[in-house]
Amino acid sequence: MGVQLTHTELERYRRQLMLRGFTPDHQQWLKNSTALVAGVGGLGGTAALYLAAAGIGRLVLVHAGKLTLSNMNRQILMKHSGIGKSRVLQAKKTIKEMNPEVDVEIFDKRITTKNVQALLRTARIALSARPNFEERRILNRSCIEKGIPMVEAAMNGTEGYLFNVIPKVASCVHCVYPEDDSSWEELGFPVLGAVSGMLGCMMALEAIKLLTGYGKPLFSEMLVFNTLDMDFRKVKVPRNEQCEVCGSG
Repeated sequence: MGVQLTHTELERYRRQLMLRGFTPDHQQWLKNSTALVAGVGGLGGTAALYLAAAGIGRLVLVHAGKLTLSNMNRQILMKHSGIGKSRVLQAKKTIKEMNPEVDVEIFDKRITTKNVQALLRTARIALSARPNFEERRILNRSCIEKGIPMVEAAMNGTEGYLFNVIPKVASCVHCVYPEDDSSWEELGFPVLGAVSGMLGCMMALEAIKLLTGYGKPLFSEMLVFNTLDMDFRKVKVPRNEQCEVCGSG
């Protein structure tokens, strides 16, 4: 079952091991797992932090570029002193300071068709949090090809959505969004930091459930919400059997 939990780890995770039905075996599965987090901004950074807090064994963080002042209303892995510096370097430093037991590998680059297979090489799950269609679709296709589940989430202003891509079983990104939104701009949408943080926590929860088998993850359903009036609902997103990415189309 891989490297066993230490006494220090059993104490670190004691409060979550008090959960009904969450056993040391679940914690062990989490420790033996690697998650690729595509994007360490408001969503992915929060998700990565809480996966580390929960005891994920290894994180692969992928995000190109340097921190800007406009990132600071939502990116909780970052510090003001890091403006102008690599975001993934700061993300790794913050996570290691919070939980030194977690192995963190970083890549200061965008996800492309040329590097995605190598980035996913050791991953048991992927979290899709990049603010553009291209990287999300590349990651979606590669996860389908490799049989790796992916947690897909995005937000805009006070709204957000979340669903799980389970290869050949549940709907993929292309099933739900077969075409890009031509009006979408990568840095052109509003962000309320607490909304992205909340959604990042939900991404971590779904990843934990998928990795350990604990609880009931979203399956062919999308959680859609608007925090402006706290309207939360789940909608069916059935898999398209003719999908050109995950089906026979």
